[in-house]
Amino acid sequence: MRSGIEESTHVGHVAVCDADGRLIAVAGDPDREVFARSCLKPLQTAVALDLIDEDLTDREIAVMCSSHNAESVHLRAVRSVLQRAGLTTSSLRCPPAWPLDPDTMANAGRRRRELHDCSGKHAGMLLACVCAGYERPTYLSRSHPLQRRIRRATLAAVDREDLSVGVDGCGAPIFAASVRDWATLYARLGEPERLGASAEVTELAVGAMLAEPYLVGGRGRLDTDVMAVTGDILVKEGAEALTCAAIPALGLGIAIRAEDGGERAVGPALIRALRDMGGLRRQDATELREHSRPVVLGGGRPVGEIVSDLTLRRPR
Repeated sequence: MRSGIEESTHVGHVAVCDADGRLIAVAGDPDREVFARSCLKPLQTAVALDLIDEDLTDREIAVMCSSHNAESVHLRAVRSVLQRAGLTTSSLRCPPAWPLDPDTMANAGRRRRELHDCSGKHAGMLLACVCAGYERPTYLSRSHPLQRRIRRATLAAVDREDLSVGVDGCGAPIFAASVRDWATLYARLGEPERLGASAEVTELAVGAMLAEPYLVGGRGRLDTDVMAVTGDILVKEGAEALTCAAIPALGLGIAIRAEDGGERAVGPALIRALRDMGGLRRQDATELREHSRPVVLGGGRPVGEIVSDLTLRRPR
């Protein structure tokens, strides 16, 4: 809404599922197939942790799950993971990139691999390869033993026998499944014995994200802010406007996808869904207003806001 006029509209798909895969609430088409993108990172990290014989800190594990802003705290954590493997940033195979954070970008100087928002995941994959004795240069190949492990874990996590495979923006293999499948996966993060990685390492990944939410995203990020405010709702943003959340206290997972990839639509929709499902307290919703009703600027001044009219319904 700009100056009292509805300027644009985003439509999308929402699924709320329990750990058995039952649809609890829905909007749009819950069977819409989408790539998981960075929403798969908690599971990818859990698979890597299964191979890593180091006692990593919460910050190191959280940055492995991250799509970070490339602020200094993120880069220190990425380098720390690589140092455990005896490697440097030159070993990363994600493409050189600018930081996601505008303030950080201003001082970046040039594109670098460690500035890529997925560099933490790549550092974790490299450490897993070193610990397991896997070949490092080909760690992004879908036939690599680490990527085969991740595929098996993903199949088990969403109860599928096969998944379409694509290439993520960072170069790693990524899988497509329905919005309801990704909601089910996130519900199962609260019951990690239901996932395709061991319960112990899944708990480590989830616990690290909740303990160090700033390492997962950073300044102004939806997932960081929801986790920091609530302390117990796990959120992970992904590209093309897919965002997933786990509400362990209610045994629910939520997946939200804006059909047009409009990421600005996801924050208001997620806050609305969390509130409607009883996972968000009133005071938490108030603290998250920056995401629930983002301001629209005109001439540098607020002239409107982005609002969600999401209405969840019970499936037939």
